[in-house]
Amino acid sequence: MKSAYKVVITGAFNTGKSAFIRSASDIAVVCTDKPITDHLVEVKETTTVAMDYGQTTVAGLLFHLYGTPGQERFDFMWDILARETDALLILVDSTDRSTLTMARQLLRRLSRKRIPYLIVATKRDGDRPMALEEIARNLGLKSSQQIIACDPRQKASAHAVLAHLASILKRD
Repeated sequence: MKSAYKVVITGAFNTGKSAFIRSASDIAVVCTDKPITDHLVEVKETTTVAMDYGQTTVAGLLFHLYGTPGQERFDFMWDILARETDALLILVDSTDRSTLTMARQLLRRLSRKRIPYLIVATKRDGDRPMALEEIARNLGLKSSQQIIACDPRQKASAHAVLAHLASILKRD
């Protein structure tokens, strides 16, 4: 069994990928945030344009965390960052059904590969979040066992996701 894993954190724009890495990381995070220059500035001021990187140790495993940009115009970075990936965390906004579209696309890509993954449901404290079972159904998953709730702003919550991922990786 390996002791270090490359984990790509991906998902649609504004699902909490950068926040997850910032809160989970034990080192200063490398980030490529730049000011938003289009209509999305109404949502937030900056966005990741290349990647975020952090690392942490959870359950005795070292996780190298690579965050992808969420805007489609930067999706070429997904293929670059996904090379030699050991696992994926696909973030979805529990209050925004449109984020499920990208998650479905990523799951289709995964169907050709055997990469362990978890769906991470963020913004559970938002306005009328979808139940985990509803997210699973919308993504075509047989159960909600591959879905875990997370507040990516909280270190303990991000580490709980990584501990769950560690248990999956230790089984493989």
